[in-house]
Amino acid sequence: MPELKSRQVSHLPPLQAIRVFEAVARHLSFTKAAGELGMTQAAASYQIKLLEERVGAPLFLRRPRQIVLTEAGQRMAPAVSEAFALLGGAYAAARSGADGVLCVSTLLTFASNWLAQHLGSFQVAHPSLAVRLDTSNRLVDFAREDIDIAIRSGGGNWPGVEVHKLFNADFTPMLSPKLAASIGGLKEPADLLRLPILDPGDIWWRDWFIAAGLPVEELAKRPGSSMGAQAYEANAAIAGQGVAIVTAALFKAELADGRLIQPFDLVGDDGHAYWLVYPQARRNVPKIRAFREWILAEIAGNSR
Repeated sequence: MPELKSRQVSHLPPLQAIRVFEAVARHLSFTKAAGELGMTQAAASYQIKLLEERVGAPLFLRRPRQIVLTEAGQRMAPAVSEAFALLGGAYAAARSGADGVLCVSTLLTFASNWLAQHLGSFQVAHPSLAVRLDTSNRLVDFAREDIDIAIRSGGGNWPGVEVHKLFNADFTPMLSPKLAASIGGLKEPADLLRLPILDPGDIWWRDWFIAAGLPVEELAKRPGSSMGAQAYEANAAIAGQGVAIVTAALFKAELADGRLIQPFDLVGDDGHAYWLVYPQARRNVPKIRAFREWILAEIAGNSR
C-alpha cells in the first residue's frame, strides 16, 4: 500500500500548475488569477498549458473576453478546491496548536448583543484558547483569510461551507417606554405613524408595514437615515430618538430591564436566520469543533 501511494503522488502534475488552475477556475480569469498569485498572465497561461498536457484534455475554453471550464475542468475544479481547503485546514490546525487563537468573523450586533454576553462560559471551558472577534458584514473567504469560523445572517445556502442554524432573524418594532408614553402608549400599529422611525428604508419596515396593514408609502416620507447595524438603531431607540425594527432574540436584556419595549406581538419573518459557518474540510479541527459544540448548546439552553 505505501508503494501505491508513492506512485500516485509521483503521477501528480506540478503543484504550481494545480494552484494556478484552482485560481483561474475560481475567478474564470487568467488576469485575476495571475494577480492573486503574483505572476504574469503569460506565466499563468503556461502553467495551465502544462497541466492540460498532463491531463490530456483542455480544461478551459478561451472565448472573446471570457473563459469557461470544459467538462474535464468542471470535474476537476471541485476536487482541487477541496484539496486546497484540506491543506489550509491542516496548516491552520497545526498552527493553532502553537498560538491557541480562534478567529471568529461575526456581525457587529451579534458580537455586542449575544457573544459578548455569553462568551465567558466558552473561555472558562477552554482557557488555553484565545478568541479574537472580527466584526464585519462581508462574506469571508476562508481560503484566503485568517478566519476560522463565521456567524452570518441570510438564507444559509452558501456553497462549500458547513452551516448550523442558530435562530431566526425575525424582526419587530421596539422603542423606549418614554417615547411610547409621549403619545399615550401604542394601542395599534397605526400609532407608529405618529413617531419617528429609524432607518425607514430598511426592507424589514416595508415587510412589517404590509403585514400590519399600514401604508408603505408613509415610509418614503420619512428622513432616509441609516445607521448600518441593529445595535446602533437599538441604542438610538433607547435614547428616545425613534422606533427601531430589530431581532428580539438579540435584545433580551434590553427588553428584560425595560430599556426597550416590544409594543406588538406581530413579528416579521423573511426566512433568514443567523448561522454558524465554517469550511466543510475543517469541521473536525479541534478548536472549531469546540466552539461549534459550545454555541449550539448555549443557543439551545437560552431558547428554553
